[in-house]
Amino acid sequence: MAGDESGCVVVVNPESGGGNDDISTIRELATEYGFELVVSESADEPVSLTREAIEAGATRIGACGGDGTVNEVVRGIDEAEAFESTTLGVIPAGTGNNFAENIGIEGVKHGFELLAAGKTRRIDLGIADETLFVNSCVCGLTADASEATSAGLKGRFGELAYVLKTIERMTDFEPIPLHVHAEKGEKIWEGNAMFALIGNARRFPAGGSQQANVEDGLFEVTIIEDVSTGQLVRETATRRLLGGEVSSIHRLTASSLSVEVRREKPVSFSFDGEIASFTQLSCRVLPRTLAVRVGEGYKPVPPEPKGV
Repeated sequence: MAGDESGCVVVVNPESGGGNDDISTIRELATEYGFELVVSESADEPVSLTREAIEAGATRIGACGGDGTVNEVVRGIDEAEAFESTTLGVIPAGTGNNFAENIGIEGVKHGFELLAAGKTRRIDLGIADETLFVNSCVCGLTADASEATSAGLKGRFGELAYVLKTIERMTDFEPIPLHVHAEKGEKIWEGNAMFALIGNARRFPAGGSQQANVEDGLFEVTIIEDVSTGQLVRETATRRLLGGEVSSIHRLTASSLSVEVRREKPVSFSFDGEIASFTQLSCRVLPRTLAVRVGEGYKPVPPEPKGV
């Protein structure tokens, strides 16, 4: 038993992971640690539940679900104007738990342990226009696949569902004409993109590590231009064997940037798995804004990526 844990509320999204989470186990752990448990009944309810919990006196909030649930709880902290007084804990019970993995959380029970008595770090957040994100803002092939992946498919296949849907979408995906500008307005990339990631806590998968430096006040941006899959695979293999750069993969860091879609049809952007459509976005880092419990595996300065 963890003793008196008043002021701590766990917000549960029962639909995370396709609705297959073991709610009874989560209830048992909440009782063991003396945490109040509130269960959402709709997709956006974690935002209001978080705000209401803080207004009632909670100073620690557990986000029980996947990356989307973390995003919603953080938005609730923002609505309550409580970033200075509230600490987030992550209890990974979703289909995609990238953020939890990046901050060293190894499972549901571990998430409860850290929420009770873990180490706290202050990390950056990203904001695109008025939309907050913790992990990343993504447009292109993977965002399209995420939008098209149903809860039923996620329930059957877990994270593999995203891979299956990405492969399916590759055949008819239209590259996105993008202009990317840095904070002072200078053009830093333009062309037809298959994928663009504005990473706050997440970098483009490379060398087995996805964690970006989330305390440096900078985004880690990756853009993959429109090339054939075969060319991308060949260049990547050459890069791994002989060194050098992959010409179709572009990386940069920036504290703020704008992304302009050069066509009339809006493009789907994924904010930690939450989808919205835009033709233009202005993104900036909110440095050291969110207090969050982290595990031993969290590296404030992660190793530089190797490979792609």
